[in-house]
Amino acid sequence: MLPRTQELRNWTSEKKCRKVVDNLTKKHFTAVYCATAKEAADYIMKEAASAQSIGFGGSLSVADLQITARLAEQGKDILNHGAPDLTPEQRVAFMKRQQTCDLFLSGTNAVTLDGCLVNIDGHGNRVAAMIYGPTKVIVVAGRNKIVEGDIADAIRRIKDKAAPPNAMRLERETPCAATGFCNDCDAPHRICHVTTIIDSKPGATDLHVLVVNEDMGL
Repeated sequence: MLPRTQELRNWTSEKKCRKVVDNLTKKHFTAVYCATAKEAADYIMKEAASAQSIGFGGSLSVADLQITARLAEQGKDILNHGAPDLTPEQRVAFMKRQQTCDLFLSGTNAVTLDGCLVNIDGHGNRVAAMIYGPTKVIVVAGRNKIVEGDIADAIRRIKDKAAPPNAMRLERETPCAATGFCNDCDAPHRICHVTTIIDSKPGATDLHVLVVNEDMGL
């Protein structure tokens, strides 16, 4: 049994998650509320049944679901450019193949309460695949990604909470990777080159958003 404080926090978070789902649905996304990460993983495994090639956009939220090995065991063609021991050429080849895969899996850096997906990329390969190309796209959004403000607040959330630890994780030579704070730098190895706002479902993309009532990713 959960402590009362945690129970109440989960109740509040569920209301926010369901509000995001409602607003995403109004914008023609296939939006699904998931009470747990396990529910999100089960949803993806079901949707992946008919897919042969599956691209991974480098999301910690998706990695935390621990479905890569399960999909590989089913004989799926796993396109994970973050896999260890890949050569730079292999990594680029995977990024390009992700643009036309059967199923592309990604997180999102932020989702506004009114249903906009906001992301910042270094190369743009992840957001490109989210918008157009793959047969189906599934985006996983933990409750910690929900922003109650506007697009500017979403961008600030990304730069304050996501970019510094991601830059450190990727071993980038940027001020934020050293200090933990965004400096709005112009470092050549910065991971903040491409900013996208998906305001409603892209016309030619079957885009699903799983809003999870757990903290997921950064």
